[in-house]
Amino acid sequence: MKKKFLFLLFFSVSVVSAQTARKYSNEFMNIGVDAAALGMANAVTGITSDVNSVYWNPAGILHLEDNQMALMHASYFANIASYNYAAFAMPLDDRSAVGISAIRFGVDDILNTTQLIDQQGNIDYNRISLFSTADYGFVFSYARKLPLDGLNYGVNAKIIRRVIGKFASSWGFGFDVGIQFEKGDWRLGVMARDITTTYNIWAIDEEQFATIQGAVEGQNQEQPETTEITIPKLQIGAGKRFDFRGDYSLVASMNLNMRFVQTNDLISTSSFSIDPALGFDFGFIDMVFLRAGVGNFQNVLQLDGNESLNFQPNIGVGFKYKGIHIDYALTDIGDQSAALYSNVFSVKIDWNVFR
Repeated sequence: MKKKFLFLLFFSVSVVSAQTARKYSNEFMNIGVDAAALGMANAVTGITSDVNSVYWNPAGILHLEDNQMALMHASYFANIASYNYAAFAMPLDDRSAVGISAIRFGVDDILNTTQLIDQQGNIDYNRISLFSTADYGFVFSYARKLPLDGLNYGVNAKIIRRVIGKFASSWGFGFDVGIQFEKGDWRLGVMARDITTTYNIWAIDEEQFATIQGAVEGQNQEQPETTEITIPKLQIGAGKRFDFRGDYSLVASMNLNMRFVQTNDLISTSSFSIDPALGFDFGFIDMVFLRAGVGNFQNVLQLDGNESLNFQPNIGVGFKYKGIHIDYALTDIGDQSAALYSNVFSVKIDWNVFR
């Protein structure tokens, strides 16, 4: 299986390299979910073991003992943009589990002023209309235990829907593959996102596009490409749990997040780049949790021409009581917010609450 996995990843990257591909595509699917994971700088590929594993590593949902659901909402750009996430996962039997999740990142009530000036050159505010731009991701997850004790795998099938008012819309499809291995208190994980590449096929309304062509002279004169390719990404994670005197616990984890393009990440070549991340989760009587993490190491070019290394610290807290988990993180989610840091809350509910 390992040989097939590596071959499939290598084949996907090779095929994409022969085509036109964007360095950043469908980035809303890389923002992250769950305040607990965000507080640990997203370093959870190897240790994720709840309903949110449908996002971080689908193999992790095999650790569920009962059905579980999760919700998260966050706002960005002074509440102009909203980011919403919902997930549900359940075990099928003692060797397999399934899950489903949905993500929406959108900006609503955008002013369309392309028709503000009529044919006589008069400004008519009644000609202003509203539209929304939104990205949707629907993920269907399946996980199963392998014959080797402690080794699990999971697969995500993704449907991407992107809408820009009446101007354009697209459908995209792709797959993720994840594995986890558990040995004692150690957990290892690998997550290959968009392993077959994810293709978005755009449909552009020519009539609506014509209104944009005439809005600003010399701009938007040609229609953009209708095929968008998301290249694979690889995440490798490891973590270990430590217990102290029965009441206290510490989970330490790390991630190596790899893209097959050159970026400003800490380690970067013409073929790939790697961004490391570290996370810690300190628990008391399995009820109260303090979290911290550091990641997003970037080589930033300064005004004087020298480079400096920037990184992003994250902190968070959590509380669990009778199957209800409430988590908070202070973080900058994927540099998507207008402010330096964002306040993120998420809720996770065990199904036994409803019984």
